[in-house]
Amino acid sequence: MDNKRKNIRNQEYSELMDFFNDLNEKKFRLTQLSEWLWKKGSESFQEMKNLPQSLKEKLEQQYYIDKIKPVFQTSGKDKTTKFLFQSVDDHKFEGVLIPDKDRVTACISTQIGCQLNCSFCATGKIGYKRNLTTGEIFDEVFLLNKLSNDIFAKNLSNIVIMGMGEPLLNYGNTINAINIIMSENGMGMSPQRITLSTAGVVPGIKKLADDNIKFNLSISLHSADNEKRSTIMPVNKKYDLEALKKAIKYFYEKTGTRVTYEYLMLGGINDSIEDAVKLTEFTKISPCKINLIQYNSTEKSEYKNTSKEKLQDFFNFLENKNLIVTLRKSKGQDINAACGQLANKNNIL
Repeated sequence: MDNKRKNIRNQEYSELMDFFNDLNEKKFRLTQLSEWLWKKGSESFQEMKNLPQSLKEKLEQQYYIDKIKPVFQTSGKDKTTKFLFQSVDDHKFEGVLIPDKDRVTACISTQIGCQLNCSFCATGKIGYKRNLTTGEIFDEVFLLNKLSNDIFAKNLSNIVIMGMGEPLLNYGNTINAINIIMSENGMGMSPQRITLSTAGVVPGIKKLADDNIKFNLSISLHSADNEKRSTIMPVNKKYDLEALKKAIKYFYEKTGTRVTYEYLMLGGINDSIEDAVKLTEFTKISPCKINLIQYNSTEKSEYKNTSKEKLQDFFNFLENKNLIVTLRKSKGQDINAACGQLANKNNIL
């Protein structure tokens, strides 16, 4: 990467238009360039066959393409496959393909590391390096779709933005990437097949509402008790449950979109019937779905799994309150690709 050149996929349309106008290039050339950058996922300007060589050379002088590349992959017994990606500035981060019957879901990252340091999550233990760019986030999905075809002979059916990092702390790049993924000039993916998960960054949730997003929103809640949640998720000290509740209510009123709550079952911490009562009360603010997630232990973990009996009792209590609740089976544990395990084994920074 040359520091004198600009990342072309980070440039505003107007800036690129000025560049083309200065060269007396026709407007359709910019359309061609955009198609190569996004729809075809081009790695270099020289690949852009319908652009004049003189234009390609001028583009190379001013810009670079921040393409990522997969450098390692490992597959588990359930065929979940984890990929290590490398950026042009030699940072590494992870993405996962999760097959299930007739569908394949991609779990993607938005940051290299994470600032939030949730106590149950391996990613938080490695610290934070930087945000992923719009192009890098897009590339994850583009490449994982290609890899899904190579491995499973299927296009991606869903995207969950639940990998490394907090997407709402990289709001602009994440939303730009999602918009391109949904665009016909990008990957043309339906917003109903995309879910963004946040640990509860209140200003970001409100901005999603104001921006009238069409994709799905998931809240990593994990406890409806302020003291407990602050212990396991330090973000709760800044945006407590009352603030989060107001943001979710605002989001639902503005968008009409039902949120999903992710609830990680931690043995002896948040898995009692009393915890289920508090969760039930919290979720009354708007229509919702609840995913109960089995805990995935890590090497230095301070937590343990919830017993099968407690898990079933918790599930039954919520279901008896007429809540839509799902027990999410954990996939990819044997390769450290499950929820909370990304970056557990690889020295990725």
